Amino acid sequence: MAKPVSIEVWNPNGKYRVVSTKPMPGTRWINLLTQQDCRVEICTLKKTILSVEDIIALIGDKCDGVIGQLTEDWGETLFSALSKAGGTAFSNMAVGYNNVDVNAANKYGVAVGNTPGVLTETTAELAASLSVSAARRIVEADEFMRAGLYDGWLPHLFVGNLLKGQTVGVIGAGRIGSAYARMMIEGFKMNLIYYDLYQATRLEKFVTAYGQFLKANGEQSVTWKRASSMDEVLQEADVISLHPILDKTTYHLINKERLSKMKKEAILVNCSRGPVVDEAALVEHLKENPMFRVGLDVFEEEPYMKPGLADMKNAIVVPHIASASKWTREGMATLAALNVLGKIKGYPVWSDPNRVDLFLNENSPPPAASPSIVNAKTLSLPVSKL
Repeated sequence: MAKPVSIEVWNPNGKYRVVSTKPMPGTRWINLLTQQDCRVEICTLKKTILSVEDIIALIGDKCDGVIGQLTEDWGETLFSALSKAGGTAFSNMAVGYNNVDVNAANKYGVAVGNTPGVLTETTAELAASLSVSAARRIVEADEFMRAGLYDGWLPHLFVGNLLKGQTVGVIGAGRIGSAYARMMIEGFKMNLIYYDLYQATRLEKFVTAYGQFLKANGEQSVTWKRASSMDEVLQEADVISLHPILDKTTYHLINKERLSKMKKEAILVNCSRGPVVDEAALVEHLKENPMFRVGLDVFEEEPYMKPGLADMKNAIVVPHIASASKWTREGMATLAALNVLGKIKGYPVWSDPNRVDLFLNENSPPPAASPSIVNAKTLSLPVSKL
């Protein structure tokens, strides 16, 4: 029998029982649930990653919906337990749902929510931050200062790369990739080369217009190029940021062979999914090419890093914080809560999960809809006409 798990309870007499496997930023998500007659139970167990057994104990005998995290293994066992407890809704507090067996959810009639539309700029900002930090060796310099090693200015001390006039490469020019590209182009006057299966027309128009603006003001223009292959981006770009989805075709997209195609002083940034990069091959490449630098927010086997990566001075590593701005994380919590609430209350599914401003406006009630249900079509859920 599963051990009881410590919880914090809001609106104890609520009709619907909703469980959150973690405390989440802000209180709006709690208020939105309690105002709709939900009893909200938040797990307060001091444990970074809950086990399946922990979550089964949280679900208990009666549970209408669960808000979970991408570190949890939502498969057959958990969806079966949720269904037995009368639950029909689950939402990740994340855009990705690689941790969720959607087929198992379908089997038990459980709606699976995620939280797109709120992470674009925040994630792009971190990718840009890692790019600049790597180019100017900021983390190395910071450690040097803190160690008391600085005894005066030197001409060669922490010389890095100038970004202006260089080429930024984007692999995957969707919402986040395009937002990152705009930041690097407008912020540092970089040229663009990108690879995507689909043409990024809006991004191309932006670069063209910005180039014309620069030229009209007597400055060097910027250019764009849509590459015919990913290898073309790797060979030509000075800074490369990865923004693909993770599936069988993108697993180890960056491997030993492709790393060898990159410039010796290139910078590689990954804020997408860890397994897109062959981390062991990357460690070897960093060892062999000390002027090659990398900025990583995600890892192949989180929360662990491959042996040797932490020792690399030419690597910047941060703990999956791309979405960690206050506005974004509170927005993610709100969207996840509304996904669960919408299914419980029988609301339709929002027609465009990437346009969620109405759900995030704190000055008005959110639409009566679930913002994003990934298996809505399979479960034949109605779509909002709002």
